[in-house]
Amino acid sequence: MTNKPTSAFPDDFLWGAATAAYQVEGGHDADGKGPSIWDIYSHLPGTTHAGTNGDVAADHYHRFKEDVALMAEAGLTSYRFSISWPRLLPQGRGTVNQAGIQFYSDLIDELLKHNIKPMITLYHWDLPQALQDIGGWESRVTVEAFEEYAKLCYQAFGDRVELWSTFNETLIFIGMGYFTATHPPGISDPKRGLQACHHVFVAHAKAVQAFRQYQQFGTVPSNGQIGFVNVMQPHDPISDSSEDVAACNMADDLLTHWLYDPVLKGEYPTHILNLAQATWGAPVFAEEDEMLLKDNICDFIGVNYYKREWIAANPDVENTKINTTGEKGSGQEFGFKGLFKFVRNPNSTYTDWDWEIYPEGLCVGMMRLKERYGDIPFYITENGLGAKDPIIDGEIVDQPRIEYLSSHIAAAESAIKQGVDVRGYYPWSFIDLLSWLNGYQKQYGFVYVDRDNHLNRRRKKSFFWYQDVIKSNGAVR
Repeated sequence: MTNKPTSAFPDDFLWGAATAAYQVEGGHDADGKGPSIWDIYSHLPGTTHAGTNGDVAADHYHRFKEDVALMAEAGLTSYRFSISWPRLLPQGRGTVNQAGIQFYSDLIDELLKHNIKPMITLYHWDLPQALQDIGGWESRVTVEAFEEYAKLCYQAFGDRVELWSTFNETLIFIGMGYFTATHPPGISDPKRGLQACHHVFVAHAKAVQAFRQYQQFGTVPSNGQIGFVNVMQPHDPISDSSEDVAACNMADDLLTHWLYDPVLKGEYPTHILNLAQATWGAPVFAEEDEMLLKDNICDFIGVNYYKREWIAANPDVENTKINTTGEKGSGQEFGFKGLFKFVRNPNSTYTDWDWEIYPEGLCVGMMRLKERYGDIPFYITENGLGAKDPIIDGEIVDQPRIEYLSSHIAAAESAIKQGVDVRGYYPWSFIDLLSWLNGYQKQYGFVYVDRDNHLNRRRKKSFFWYQDVIKSNGAVR
């Protein structure tokens, strides 16, 4: 008698996949939706690869039932998606677009019909342009508008949704929006960026506070949870020199602790806050901000893991451009002069976009966070391989994706065995979609979208592999 393979994943572990509204939905102006900052920015010359944008994307807005049926066929037990703020509130606040409410309500019902648990992300970078026009995240008005938007979502969908997160990847939308000027609003000003980042954390705290109030009223389930999704990007020094180690510590403080501490400790790292305020006079706190952060620690942390970064001291490099071509080795050293820089390790393996493939980093990163923040629940909210998938004899043979995800699932299992409370795994992404600056050439999905043939959906080799992973609860991979 053959023994059935087993795994360390708990029986109620959520096997999901993820997308984001602007990248997958299309319908950019359908049924009363207002413009987001990405609707405007992506149409500016030179901002994205080959001028690509999300006007149509994968047309999930019109084809969500077909897509959910594919999710059910794959065996997904959860689906992480974001809500388009301007689809619900075209001006960012005020008048509600009922067609937008209906779309997400229908999507949630369709998921539940197939026993797929929704995980909602409230903000995945598509700020209503109307709010950007009055200052965006630099304005306290946007903080108030986000609280209003969050409450609207709780009221409309809270009866059916248990898992929520407020923001996705502050490191990216603030870092690239306000420090490197490569995402909207295209600004390079640390003072403004620090203030915008602080307002995001205040908006998060207000949304968490409202969520818990609504739990008391029964608007959202008593067992509902609300979290925050961050990039998890472990840093290691390229050498054991004191200069490289100090640079790595600085990278940890600025790119990890600054972004995790406010939502898991309710405060900033004191020495970095003092440095920022002394250097730039930001962030400026309103009177209630300190207590808001302290009183509204989130229930879980979502981690988006793709790569590790090797860190070196940086006396000379000032470069914030990244590889958006998919030509391996075309990226330059990314760094902030006098602080640190990212460097390549010649002994490592890299993707076509110069991202190191290091599966162990998924376990290492969560272990480091557990050491700093204690026994917090984790959801792996993104993990995936961006590649140009080959089509051989009509089959999308994405074997490198299978190998990538398989090794990372093994790392997640290792973390569980070492006591990390990992509750779900959401590969990025369920379906091929717009990859922001990279356009449609960078594919992540289990489902191929034939952009030359009416956006027809085709299952990749990885689709059937993930189906088996889910059936075995991670034992077969």
